[in-house]
Amino acid sequence: MNDAFLYLEYMYGKGHRPDMAQSTQLLYDLCKSNKIRKAVRVMEIIVGSGQVPDIATYTYLVNQLCKKGNIGYAMQLVEKMDQYGLPPNTVTYNSLVRGLCIHGNLQQSLQLLEKLMQKGLTPNVFTYSFLLEAAYKEQGVDEAMKLLDDIMMKGGKPNVVAYNVLLTGLCKEGRIEEGIKFFRNLPSKGFSPNVVTYNILLRSLCFAGRWEEAEELLAEMGSNNCSPTIVTYNILIGSLSLHLRTDQAIEILRETIRNGFRPTAASYNPIVASFCREGKVDQVREILDEMVLRRCSPNEGTYNALALICRNGRVGEAFSMIQNLGSKQNASMHEFYQNVIASLCRKGNTLPAFQLLNEMTMNGFTPDTYTNSSLIRGLCLEGMLDEAMELFTVMEENNFRPEVDNYNALILGLCKAQRTDLSVDVLEGMVQKGFIPNETTYTILIEGIAHQNEIELASKVLHELYSRQVVSHNSMERLMLQYDMD
Repeated sequence: MNDAFLYLEYMYGKGHRPDMAQSTQLLYDLCKSNKIRKAVRVMEIIVGSGQVPDIATYTYLVNQLCKKGNIGYAMQLVEKMDQYGLPPNTVTYNSLVRGLCIHGNLQQSLQLLEKLMQKGLTPNVFTYSFLLEAAYKEQGVDEAMKLLDDIMMKGGKPNVVAYNVLLTGLCKEGRIEEGIKFFRNLPSKGFSPNVVTYNILLRSLCFAGRWEEAEELLAEMGSNNCSPTIVTYNILIGSLSLHLRTDQAIEILRETIRNGFRPTAASYNPIVASFCREGKVDQVREILDEMVLRRCSPNEGTYNALALICRNGRVGEAFSMIQNLGSKQNASMHEFYQNVIASLCRKGNTLPAFQLLNEMTMNGFTPDTYTNSSLIRGLCLEGMLDEAMELFTVMEENNFRPEVDNYNALILGLCKAQRTDLSVDVLEGMVQKGFIPNETTYTILIEGIAHQNEIELASKVLHELYSRQVVSHNSMERLMLQYDMD
């Protein structure tokens, strides 16, 4: 794929017009491989050669950029769509609305909604859902309800999905009584609760330990021809396990299977975690064997459940179970161990990750750059910044030369902890040791400065690095748009 990209650039530089179908396919493939910058370059080559990509391709790239947080560049692409006679549709705008909402820009999302309606486009249920979810997360569910009233006054017609978002907000704020009342009032608004509505309320009742009301709600689902889904059963299993009612959780799991549902890792993980918390290692082994027998692949939740055994001081037994799971995977054990360590570090289980790593190395596993970066990120995530920096000394003492990716992981962790001052020290030390920072290093640093509301300083650093040709024009444009720099 990389060779295809380089060849496309070479032929374009020679004045050839690229094949539209092949270029578009390359763009999709690059996006799927998280090579967004190269995908954007392919789009620039297509447009630069005088061709107009279809709206689906533009919309796909806009969506991918938004998922990665490159909202500014995505908005710029949408503007270009208009210039090339491809007016964006509701789906395109939804990608922008969702991207802005995820990154806490509700006001900008609402302005975009106004623009959408002025163009004669009709917002759909997804548009409203994104906005309402952002409103309750940023300002609370009461403000989200006011926003829904405003939307309806302007002619918007939300459906039950929008009301489900508000019900979620009430439940997450612990306002269960209001949530029940809201749920009961849905028919008066012209909507019947769907299975998602029931699941939202059921989850709150179960996790609050209100089992009788939960059972009544389940019975009501059946009488209203609203059949439970695997999600419904997983809610019951998860809440029962959390309250250490593991035997009942297993009964629900058996009922799930009897009713023709195929359990997922989310069905087993709460039971695994419950047994791990109680130190019942034999039962953990039994439930893991059943998972494998039913061809239910373990996931991050499974590994993090097993981390609880490490916390009880039984690292060897936890490793034995992880090793057993890995031997039954199609991937290599090396790759499996990498994923386990990364999964634990992502979820704040860095100490168990180190404990298991010790067992893994005794069984032939050699930590690589990816594993070390995972550990560095995990330490930073848990606020152990000194330990993250100390890891570099440990690596060197064990004749493992750190790589640029390891330094990038540390700089990113320090920036996220709002210690950009330390990240600059790390950058200086990195250069003194003969490592050459890459564009990612500089981009992380600039974003770290920007996130500390030092926009003017971030802009100054960005322009200086661009003048030294260590930051590309595309990256400079993206950062300037994203952080509203001069």
